[in-house]
Parts: sequence; C-alpha cells; structure tokens
Amino acid sequence: MCLAIPALLLELREAEQALVDLGGIRKQISIALVPEAQVGDYVIVHVGHAIGRIDPEEAQRTLALFDEMAQLERQA
Repeated sequence: MCLAIPALLLELREAEQALVDLGGIRKQISIALVPEAQVGDYVIVHVGHAIGRIDPEEAQRTLALFDEMAQLERQA
C-alpha cells in the first residue's frame, strides 16, 4: 500500500526543490514532477516527491480524515 499526503507548498527552492508543511512538520521535497506548483498550492507528497496538485478543499478533507484516524488510534 502506498500513502501520499497533501502538503501546503510554502517556499520554492533551487534545483526543483520546495519546502512544504505536512501537518505542522516542514520538509524539503522535490517538485520535479509538478513544475507548475506554486507557493500556496497543495501538492500530494509521496516518498519526498510532489506527484500532483490537489484542490485546497479536497486537501483539507483528506487532512481532517487523517486527524480523525489519529484520534481514534489514540483512543484504542
């Protein structure tokens, strides 16, 4: 099973790199596969690479589901 996570693109960097926010964690990723990505976009991140852009509303729904799953896991 593969997992790709929505992340907010915070900063474009040299050499097709970018800084993203993954639920409060900032991480440098490659945007080579999504060269049209801009600051403020949500991108789908898999293994340190942006693999596509995602609609902000869909990103928020997905992040809310991840948060709900984490809360349920803590209760178990």
